[in-house]
Amino acid sequence: MNLLARLFSALTLLALLAAAAVLIWPRLQAPPDPQPPVDLQGPVDFILVEKSARRMTVFRKGAALKTYRIALGFAPVGDKVRQGDGRTPEGRFRIDRRNAASAYHLSLGLDYPRPEDRARAQAGGYDPGGDIFIHGQPNALPASTALRHDWTAGCIAVTNAEIAELFAAVAIGTEVEVRP
Repeated sequence: MNLLARLFSALTLLALLAAAAVLIWPRLQAPPDPQPPVDLQGPVDFILVEKSARRMTVFRKGAALKTYRIALGFAPVGDKVRQGDGRTPEGRFRIDRRNAASAYHLSLGLDYPRPEDRARAQAGGYDPGGDIFIHGQPNALPASTALRHDWTAGCIAVTNAEIAELFAAVAIGTEVEVRP
């Protein structure tokens, strides 16, 4: 009788664990990409970065073409103020340089700091920072690796495949808006 009670208890516990796994497993899986993969065809004329959503959407003539998941600076809340604060700047910028030999897999530079950022920093007696880019992963990592947490010094990071796609579609002068 004691053996039968133990067997019944073990089977009940196993059934409960299986039921819990069925309920929990879908929540443990990675969320799907914001949209199915789409290759960009032709140029992009506007980039919208939404920091709080960790989302970047590219547009042409007002139509959204593709959305990317992004990583930001290691202290992502708030606007960039000074060198080393780990924040990604907020506001309107333009792509002002392209770097195929970046320390990160390809990069598109933003025209930060703007004159108002420089004036604020000069009045406060500190360095506003600079070298803010949309870029891929560190070149030291295997090409298929993607760091998904906020790890940059203030830049906007995507996967290597995504930055290659963007690098081909984004020209110097493209407008970028970074929202909180």
